[in-house]
Amino acid sequence: MELRKATYKLYPTKQQAEALNHALRLHCEFYNAALQERVEAYKKCRISIKNKDQQPQIKVIREEIPEFATLNYSSLQVTLRRLDKAFSAFFRRVNSGVKEPGFPRFKSHKRYPGIGFSSHGDGWRFTPGEDWKHGRLRLTGVGHIRCRGKARVAGKIKSMELLHRRGEWLISLTMECNGVLREPTSGKACGLDWGVNKLLSVATESDGYQVDNPRWFQQEREKLKALKQAVSRKKKGSNRWKKACKKLSTHHRKAANRRNHEHHQLSAQVASQYALVATEKLQVKNMTGSAKGTSEKPGKNVKQKAGLNREILDTAPATLLAMIAYKVKETGGLFIETPTRKLKPSQRCPVCWSVKKKTLKERVHQCEVCGCNEDRDIAAARVNLIWALYELGSETGLHRACSVKPPPSL
Repeated sequence: MELRKATYKLYPTKQQAEALNHALRLHCEFYNAALQERVEAYKKCRISIKNKDQQPQIKVIREEIPEFATLNYSSLQVTLRRLDKAFSAFFRRVNSGVKEPGFPRFKSHKRYPGIGFSSHGDGWRFTPGEDWKHGRLRLTGVGHIRCRGKARVAGKIKSMELLHRRGEWLISLTMECNGVLREPTSGKACGLDWGVNKLLSVATESDGYQVDNPRWFQQEREKLKALKQAVSRKKKGSNRWKKACKKLSTHHRKAANRRNHEHHQLSAQVASQYALVATEKLQVKNMTGSAKGTSEKPGKNVKQKAGLNREILDTAPATLLAMIAYKVKETGGLFIETPTRKLKPSQRCPVCWSVKKKTLKERVHQCEVCGCNEDRDIAAARVNLIWALYELGSETGLHRACSVKPPPSL
């Protein structure tokens, strides 16, 4: 049994939107009050309050404050569990020695993500359309809301998140599915290499191809600059300022939707063609670290590194690889991440396995040992593929004789 997500966009009426906003505001107040209680208890009495201590208070609050009696009981429990997870993550980061562990913060109504619901049928019910395309959501106290979207796979609905993002309402359903979710692909295998110059390089044992980087930020740079300047010129809090902020938010949402759409198409293409996909494990946080340095040891090429970081984040590498991973697994295939630091795919020759350090400007792999000459990213993708095939060995049916010699042990 596997858990999968499906997202639908809601189209509430004006009255329903007001009811949803009111419920979201109450959940935000409830979250902040629970956080305040934990903070005050520790400051004054050195007592750590946990989720089990706050759960019984929900009944008292619903009895004393009529507004909270209109909210679903289990959804308030989910809100408390969300706060408990935030504290658990905070203490985990403290124990691991993170310099800035990030204490749970109070949230404003505009930044509160949404409302969680547990069991299907407990205050809410989703009725999908034919083949799980579109549907209707029945929510206690709100009514029936029209939904648009389509689930990739069908399953048993377990829980739901009611999300509010940039003025739009969405629902994210968690469903329980069985086994392989789509038809199996062919037995082909490929290696991947993500990059900024070329978004994705795909290599098989015999050939390879590359996908150009659309550079979404560069396409929208001038328009984004104008929208930001329009916001800065307005008086904060005025009606014109709010309208300018809404236009900027809409621009960001549409840009993100375009990027996600292309990522979905590209990941679906890869998953439909290959049953084994191997790529290096990326540490995006380390890759996009600042080069500013300290006052004692200032960094070099700070502006250039900032520009590179912007281009890296613009491609959303973690999102793209995550999409490829779950879509490959849906077909019953294998998604393998190779050890980047140990393997060094960008520096290694896919034929003789020798290592030579290259600068970012060197876009062609030229091996001085065996004479191999091909695009640097294609060579790195092929290294990932060869490593994955020989790591699998004879344990899977995907292993077969390669056209190259087995790589030496690392």
